[in-house]
Amino acid sequence: MGAVQLRMEAALQRFLPASATVPERLHRAMRYAVLGTGKRVRPLLAFAAGELTQADPARVEVVAAAVEMIHAYSLVHDDLPCMDNDTLRRGRPTCHVEFDEATALLVGDALQPLAFQLLAEHVVADDPAAQLEMLRILALASGSRGMAGGQAVDLASVGQALSLPELEFMHIHKTGALIRAAIVLGARCGRGADAGELERLEHYAKTVGLAFQVVDDVLDCAASTATLGKTAGKDAAQAKPTYVSILGLARARALAEELRVEAHAALEPLGAAATRLRELADFIVLREF
Repeated sequence: MGAVQLRMEAALQRFLPASATVPERLHRAMRYAVLGTGKRVRPLLAFAAGELTQADPARVEVVAAAVEMIHAYSLVHDDLPCMDNDTLRRGRPTCHVEFDEATALLVGDALQPLAFQLLAEHVVADDPAAQLEMLRILALASGSRGMAGGQAVDLASVGQALSLPELEFMHIHKTGALIRAAIVLGARCGRGADAGELERLEHYAKTVGLAFQVVDDVLDCAASTATLGKTAGKDAAQAKPTYVSILGLARARALAEELRVEAHAALEPLGAAATRLRELADFIVLREF
């Protein structure tokens, strides 16, 4: 994990515009939003999936950086006053607090196209048609039928009583879509995976994506602001439906463990090549921050 995190920090440093490049304030804010913080879970998943298909790490770091830029932009926008109105992210002031609301909005506007620029400028697949499909996968995961759509459902659900399937639908899109994209894109950087491998990766991606959100909900309820690096308890304060509010804390913890077991089962036929993916399923469920 440490090696991938260091590699990704260096790659993101290269791919982001320099702070001294005009417009300097926007570029400083973009770098503030992306660099120096975060667990890099999505890049870690991309590299782990790339190991399964013997992908060139130089290719994987491009798709991982693209996914991470989409993720970072979503956090900047999520924290804005018009959405969650949060002041703390990853242990420091949110982008709109450190800079200003208009700059934070532009940070998201700039990071999103930069992600697609990376995928257009670098060779990440042997076949141009395959690379075009990778662009489509990231676009679908980011848009109204993926992450942005999930966020829209989330905002519309404040104060509402959702059923468990409705909550799962929301998070398959809001959180799970980009996690799935990281895994699928990482795998597609290497040899062509067969249909069976892709089906198992898809199943794994769905389970770890949901597990990530279940654990987030548990930690929002059970961990401190200092531990999380973001405001604890904000879901309950904003009357947001969560796995904890629907299931209770103990059942939510049990669900996370069930999803971890399911993720491992999905990978079982893939053998030792899927070791990193198994370890990341453990990390996602057993983490404490």
